[in-house]
Amino acid sequence: MPPKSTKNITLAIDEDLLDKARVLSAMRRTSVNEMVREFLEREVKRETTEASRAEVWGRIFEAADSNADRRELRKAGELIFDREEFYEEVMRERGLL
Repeated sequence: MPPKSTKNITLAIDEDLLDKARVLSAMRRTSVNEMVREFLEREVKRETTEASRAEVWGRIFEAADSNADRRELRKAGELIFDREEFYEEVMRERGLL
């Protein structure tokens, strides 16, 4: 796989903050540039992870709502397909339950 290309950006940072960042980066034996890059990578990863979690929870809640709707239809006497009931019926027919 070819190496990722990098782009230069310009940041406007308070001089005092930049001085402190330089001291911190020296203590960590890295550069301010690397610290900013790592910070951005962590933030993007965190945001992506949170978005993934939100998507998963959305599907869980959607499934729960769907099951609730299914139970309401069953109470109303309407016939609907239920995978679990179908599975149990097939297993009973085969003498496995």
